[in-house]
Amino acid sequence: MPFKVLYDYGYDGIMRSVEDSYQRLGLARIDILYVHDIGAYQHGEELNTQYLTQLRNSGYKALEELRRSGVVSAIGIGVNESKVLIDALGFGDWDAFLLAGRYTLLEQGPLDDLIPMCMERGTSLVIGGPLNSGILAGRDTWNYETAPPDIVARVRKLQAVCQSHNVPLAAAALQFPLAHPVVAAVIPGPRNAVEFIENLPLFTMKIPAGLWSDLRNENLLHPNAPVPA
Repeated sequence: MPFKVLYDYGYDGIMRSVEDSYQRLGLARIDILYVHDIGAYQHGEELNTQYLTQLRNSGYKALEELRRSGVVSAIGIGVNESKVLIDALGFGDWDAFLLAGRYTLLEQGPLDDLIPMCMERGTSLVIGGPLNSGILAGRDTWNYETAPPDIVARVRKLQAVCQSHNVPLAAAALQFPLAHPVVAAVIPGPRNAVEFIENLPLFTMKIPAGLWSDLRNENLLHPNAPVPA
């Protein structure tokens, strides 16, 4: 200490990271190894081009080797944007992607590109940030910052439909992503035990089919978006 952040998506960097992670975690096995924070959202276009090339030409070999040898059970990428995942599907065989904030009740853009590709390739999605940084749970934050007016306006429309069915907006938001067959899990991201306990009944709350129909009629859902039964 003090620690210095170093981004290294090469073979040696990944191997060192996994070895260090085993020491810190005290585990005998890592289930899913995610490459985190690669993408233009994190690094900008120019620098990310360098990092993605490093991952493609060097780091991915380490991931394949770790999976093949059983050091990890699965490999994936964890990011806040779809494009880098689409790019990664062009050079790798990925088990799962952790995608935060982009396939939610508020945003369903990946249905047009990423999700069909994942279904074809057999890559599962874990949806992080299903509450879009809190905007779908009563807060004013989206993408970790104060939500802009257009996002606030859309959330108000979602809220109005949910209220008309006496359903908390957060319940609809937590259940919605799980309706898609490519989605294996969601990570709500509770900040403490109280929020964790509050989330539990929202996952099992009965939501009337009319709510989803109303959302679709209001053009608040992508035409191809599956909804909970």
